[in-house]
Amino acid sequence: MKPVFSEKAALAAGTTMAAPVATRHIIDRTRGYGYGPITRLMSPSDLGRVLKPFVFLDIFDMDRGTLRAMAAGGGMPIHPHSGVATVTVFTEGHMLFNDPAIGSGTLAYGGVEWMRAGSGVWHGKELSPGDVPRIQGFQLWLALPPEVENGMPESRYIEAQDMRRAGPAYVIVGTYENVSSPVPAPEGINYLLVTLRAGEHWSYRPPAGHSVGWLALTKGMLDSGAAITAGEMVFFEQNEESIVLQAAAHEDAIFVLGSAVPHPYPLHLGSYSVHTNAEALKAGERRIAELGRQLKEMGDRRTTSGTVPVFR
Repeated sequence: MKPVFSEKAALAAGTTMAAPVATRHIIDRTRGYGYGPITRLMSPSDLGRVLKPFVFLDIFDMDRGTLRAMAAGGGMPIHPHSGVATVTVFTEGHMLFNDPAIGSGTLAYGGVEWMRAGSGVWHGKELSPGDVPRIQGFQLWLALPPEVENGMPESRYIEAQDMRRAGPAYVIVGTYENVSSPVPAPEGINYLLVTLRAGEHWSYRPPAGHSVGWLALTKGMLDSGAAITAGEMVFFEQNEESIVLQAAAHEDAIFVLGSAVPHPYPLHLGSYSVHTNAEALKAGERRIAELGRQLKEMGDRRTTSGTVPVFR
């Protein structure tokens, strides 16, 4: 069995070798592909078919120049979704939300934007950057089960102080160590935002049935029988064994980790939609086309802070 830190990783980290520890094996890894401030690690047409219900993952990393462009109305255009839920978390900096129907506040490390697109929404400018030099984080898509994939859309913004923790992890979605997230996600999915201090060991024991497992590292270095470096997404063999991790001795490690019961349905893909069957996809695409026409007729929906609330 490989040690928690391989010899190569230990030399790079400037630390001594650790004792061997059994762990769930990494079976593949990716650095995705980038465009501008976004790196796409997973999409529904590639790894999403292997890791469903997790079907999409972006890392975004925006410097001051990009943030100024966002504040001036640039950045992500307004676009539609149906059949999925999106989960956005931040690993550095913060963003602001302002929705007359929901309220206003700040999303920093540990906070989350949850949006269940369901039957259809248009979004993309519901958050504005805070006064920070850099914003970094992840956006994840979850494929929804048939009973909610064309159901009522929902948006929630939950600040860090209202989220719950288990050890080094914010429980963003699901339940871990008897700690449950306030995010109203489907059952059978865990999604954690974790910081391990330099040299810290941590073992994630998934709930029964959670044979899908992966993580994506945004800062530092980890080892789980093989080295994981910042910017990588790795996924593990499909079983229910623990995922055992150690941070390098010289730097904290920040990452997201997902585990789930496998999504048992095929993925039917549209340009912005993921559904379980062709009929549900057609219904979702009809709805987002209808919403698009309504949105055009409504004109400028910007709030005083410059955000544009989710349209559903």
